[in-house]
Amino acid sequence: MASSQTSAMALATPGTTATSSVIIANLAARQSVLTGESPYDRIARAVLTQSKSSAQAELRVKRLTAKAKSKNWLPELRPGVSLTSLGELVTSMVFEQVLFDNGAKKAEREYAAADVEIAAVNLSEDYNNTVYDGLAHYVQAQQAAAQADVAEMAQAWLAKYDRIMMERVRGGLSDMSEKRVILQKLSEMEATAATDRDTARGQMAQLAAMAGGPMGDLSGVPDITIPTTMPVALSVERAMGEKSLIVAEAKVARAGLLPSLTAGASVGAGKPDYALDLGVTTALGLGTGDQLSALDAAKRSAEQNVEEARQDAQQEVVRLQSKLERLEAKRTRDGQVVAEMEQSLTLYTEQYRLGGRSLMELVTQFESYADMKRAHAGLKFDIALIKLEIARQHGILVEGEII
Repeated sequence: MASSQTSAMALATPGTTATSSVIIANLAARQSVLTGESPYDRIARAVLTQSKSSAQAELRVKRLTAKAKSKNWLPELRPGVSLTSLGELVTSMVFEQVLFDNGAKKAEREYAAADVEIAAVNLSEDYNNTVYDGLAHYVQAQQAAAQADVAEMAQAWLAKYDRIMMERVRGGLSDMSEKRVILQKLSEMEATAATDRDTARGQMAQLAAMAGGPMGDLSGVPDITIPTTMPVALSVERAMGEKSLIVAEAKVARAGLLPSLTAGASVGAGKPDYALDLGVTTALGLGTGDQLSALDAAKRSAEQNVEEARQDAQQEVVRLQSKLERLEAKRTRDGQVVAEMEQSLTLYTEQYRLGGRSLMELVTQFESYADMKRAHAGLKFDIALIKLEIARQHGILVEGEII
């Protein structure tokens, strides 16, 4: 599907709307992977509402410019002022109509339309980046909160072990060195929990700044489904638009080196004057051949840029999907390990009660379990961030129709 879209774009003439431009049609056809009324969707709507992007205004300017250029084939009317041999000023109205220009006017229209396409890609990238940033703040806040829950659970258990150790020290069963070891572990876990909570608050504060208000009533990270067949990456759409721009610019430059024919009429106080003007826009010289070769080279370079963008986008998707698969497999494996460590911890606790294990052995086992459980709690959110990144690169975090 991606290759067919690319082929269609390669054959298409730039346009300013979804009906006249393949690039804009591709952007408009994108469907968001964010489900309605989910935390993701609420955040997306909030941050887009508050977004102060200049890309939308830029797109409007480019469209108005292209609309004006679309009428460049019409006759031009301008005032004329000349000085007679008697020293008198004579005013007139000059009409000019290009009869033949080797496609210069058409190329100007294509250039303006390609400019609109690039502005549309800019807007899509801007919207998707804004939504991604807001969602990333939320996911990282949820990740920190989930890990803080585990750290605080571990902190409570270590505090309990610390109290038990204090009683053992008082009873002469243990010395203060063991007490200090447990106290150090407790302090480290308290610091970890505090850092996690600070991170969660900081990320939610940044989200609130983007959304125009607090969004603390949200919870949970929904799973999004990345489509098997994704639309063309936005980086490729941009390269296609830039190629159209370069090709149109080269056409304008080439036409300027070739003869053009213009009909003109001057209407003043006297009898109208009519004329045909045959000439070139750009003066010819010894370097004209090199100029033409440079224009052809620019076209080939633009085509290579498109191919490079396509390859880079494909490699990036493969890299992210590979990382996603590794994290999902790791989450499954680590989940099993955490369950096994929990069973071992239960066994250690029972053995400690029966005198078969020391308190320090139990504390060491618990510390390993808590560290593993906290790390496992964060994997779910790392997976979510990768999915959001894939969606961002392909422009499917927002509905394309808003472009």
